[in-house]
Amino acid sequence: MTATAALERFAFELPSSLEATEPPEAHGLARDAVRMLVTSRGTGALVSSSFQLLPSFLEAGDLVVINTSATIPAAIDATDDDGERLVIHLSSLLDDGRWIVEPRRLDRGVATRWRGSPPTSHLHLAGGATAWLDEPLGSGERLWIARLDVGQRVLDWLATHGRPIRYGYVSRRWPIGMYQNVYATEPGSAEMPSAGRPFTDAILTRLAASGVGVAPIVLHTGVASLEGDELPYPERLELAASTAERVNATRVAGGRVIAVGTTVVRGLETAVGADGQVHAYDGWTDLVITPDHEMLAVDGMVTGWHEPVSSHLFMLEAMLGRELLLGSYDAALAMGYRWHEFGDSHLIVP
Repeated sequence: MTATAALERFAFELPSSLEATEPPEAHGLARDAVRMLVTSRGTGALVSSSFQLLPSFLEAGDLVVINTSATIPAAIDATDDDGERLVIHLSSLLDDGRWIVEPRRLDRGVATRWRGSPPTSHLHLAGGATAWLDEPLGSGERLWIARLDVGQRVLDWLATHGRPIRYGYVSRRWPIGMYQNVYATEPGSAEMPSAGRPFTDAILTRLAASGVGVAPIVLHTGVASLEGDELPYPERLELAASTAERVNATRVAGGRVIAVGTTVVRGLETAVGADGQVHAYDGWTDLVITPDHEMLAVDGMVTGWHEPVSSHLFMLEAMLGRELLLGSYDAALAMGYRWHEFGDSHLIVP
């Protein structure tokens, strides 16, 4: 069965009215004021709540694992040798210094999926920089491996000439701070690991006060605009020995490991060794979590609401099972939960 066929069972209709077009701060709300549906894996219960109450659904001895990768302003204006204007999304920095990039067309000021013949291989970027599209990534036609000549450190150049990646459902441009999690420390993600966006310093303080631990990993996310037939591609992961030790100790002591986002689930499950323990990891992960995957490191997760026919739903089915996952999504749709990076949250507990 192809990925597309397997995901067709999640081809629900997402009304445009449920797409969060701007952050809650635009309405005078705090980040943690978004709604949160709590799904219990054990009982099947669904509880509609608020992210501000997250600590009340966790227990002393639990461990929350966060992704401290920071978002970079990865969208860059460009023209090809034929003079056509386009936007380049920088996705992932490779070990040889080249980048995985996604060329996108401009449609009324919004970057859209490139269709048809590829752009010319030589691209002129903002600030007098240049890119060469060397080869497609794998067998696909959307992502390319590119060489960049920007005349300085790429992150410094992006800080001047780049902007956050924005898709058509977001009503206008927002500054990079709107795409940063409060605990982000290491720049590298093309798009915000958005499950962590509702966290605030106050939430982190309340977790600590209630005996819930917090531990970091770093997984730099690539561009997320996957088609239904595309599975997640490799991403760079750093998982320190100290985090691995805390995850293992939590589970031995009977606590629960709660991953913040699909990136953390992918990272922790990648680092599980043949002994069933989580180990330090520094490299690339190509793990794709499908419904038949047995979760060995993660007991629950905080996540957002994912688009229809999204490969992220494979991971959620592995954790919840198909029936409970569909029930959660039916409830979120019926109760008017909001989708995408500025939207509402989904807490999955054992």
